[in-house]
Amino acid sequence: MELTSYAASPLSLLAPIIAIGLAILTRRVMLSLGLGIVSGALLLNGFAPIATLDYLWQQLVAVFVELPESGHFSDVTLNSWNVYILLFLLALGAMVGVITLAGGTRAFGNWARERVTTRRGSQLMTVMLGVFIFIDDYFNSLAVGNICRPLTDRQGLSRARLAYLIDSTAAPVCVLTPISSWGAYIISLIAGILATHHITDISPFGAFLELSALNYYAIAALVLVIASAWFDINFGAMRRHAVAARDGELFDASRGNPPGNTHVEESKRGRPMDLLIPIVVLVIATFFMIVQTGASALAADGEAFDIIRAFELTDVAKSLIIGGAIGLLTAVLMLLRHRMGMSRSVGAIVQGARSMMPAVYILIFAWLLTGIIGSLGTGQYLATLVDGVVSPTWLPMLLFVLSGLMAFATGTSWGTFGIMLPIAGDMAAATEISMMLPMMGAVLAGSVFGDHCSPISDTTILSSTGASCHHIDHVMTQLPYALLGAAISLLAYLVMGLTDSTLFGWLSLAGLLFVSIAWLARRERANPVVARI
Repeated sequence: MELTSYAASPLSLLAPIIAIGLAILTRRVMLSLGLGIVSGALLLNGFAPIATLDYLWQQLVAVFVELPESGHFSDVTLNSWNVYILLFLLALGAMVGVITLAGGTRAFGNWARERVTTRRGSQLMTVMLGVFIFIDDYFNSLAVGNICRPLTDRQGLSRARLAYLIDSTAAPVCVLTPISSWGAYIISLIAGILATHHITDISPFGAFLELSALNYYAIAALVLVIASAWFDINFGAMRRHAVAARDGELFDASRGNPPGNTHVEESKRGRPMDLLIPIVVLVIATFFMIVQTGASALAADGEAFDIIRAFELTDVAKSLIIGGAIGLLTAVLMLLRHRMGMSRSVGAIVQGARSMMPAVYILIFAWLLTGIIGSLGTGQYLATLVDGVVSPTWLPMLLFVLSGLMAFATGTSWGTFGIMLPIAGDMAAATEISMMLPMMGAVLAGSVFGDHCSPISDTTILSSTGASCHHIDHVMTQLPYALLGAAISLLAYLVMGLTDSTLFGWLSLAGLLFVSIAWLARRERANPVVARI
């Protein structure tokens, strides 16, 4: 029995508030997510214990399989997206275990230490790879983390720092790039909005490019992360982790080992290629499969090949698991020359996969909570808060804030895109049609901001996994940087609304970024973290 009276009401905020609030207060992510899940399930089932337990069991099963309405077991189908993402995590963990056993991690760390000899260089390399691997945010977070972790560890950078560098390039780059899983999804939404309002003077692709220029938060986040890497800016909770890393504690060991932190004995005969070749094969294989699955979908629909359409129709999860399997196989084949023996090789695979289990558990709980939040109509309730607000002056700023709250509460930027972009289009059509693109740009910006701050965001979870950092440490250390970027973006949208000029919005964004970075850099020079080394 579902209690629908709570749907899209203020009480629909209860579950995300409990989960997010407790995660921040207690730093116990699994407990917080679990209490959020239970509270949401109780609301949906009228606080009936038996019905709630039955509902939770069904939701847990639905994470792995899609339950048929017929009730016949033979009609059950695999929930391929969730299962493939989890298998990709395990495959990546197993690959890391094999690479570690082969000595690739140690060898790459030694090789990189001789060539990248500064903290600045290691951080800029991480940012550069984050920008270069723009295909998908999941893949970006995990691949960049595994490539750069040996390098940043050697330079005494905290794992929380690495997670911030990864996360603040992954989503912002993907949302600004048309040839990415994010770009294709957004372009498909834009096409529907333009068709609904009979706008024919701009193509969906052209509109996306203009939206990218108006996505102030994504631009601010990228500029801030580059400046942070260049000047080694540490403030807020990040500074505490930086000081601990300076003294040799790369992560908070009091809470145990973070995901991806394997304890596999390393070969002393390893080479940098033992790490680089599997990773490069993984990247190439995944990119090929992303294009291939999209091309297959186009062919099935009788359409000619088009790279943007291929990215729109691609099966990202399937591409990731195939790429991960090929990367793991490559690592295993390279391990053969070390003659480690079957038991040690299998042990490394098992240990590597097991190291990813904390991330798997958190991701499953986050998916459960996201599904319950969707049933509660939290996003729809937040969307109703814009009803009756029609002044074009305030709309970009208002939509930025509301989209940020929605993504923070629901843990999904894609879900926020799907809800808020059509609303922004409708509001612009009803008030000032020329503000449609700035308003939709504000929606994209707010969605990425909320995703960066949310403890239940899957991208945030995978960024901490890639960096082998405790999840809540990543959330708390990234938060001040995200809030700074959001404050700058908010003021820029306000200026744009007041002046009705995107040029003045851009100038204010640039000016505020310059002043903020100059102040933070000066503050860091006056009291550098590495001064005592």
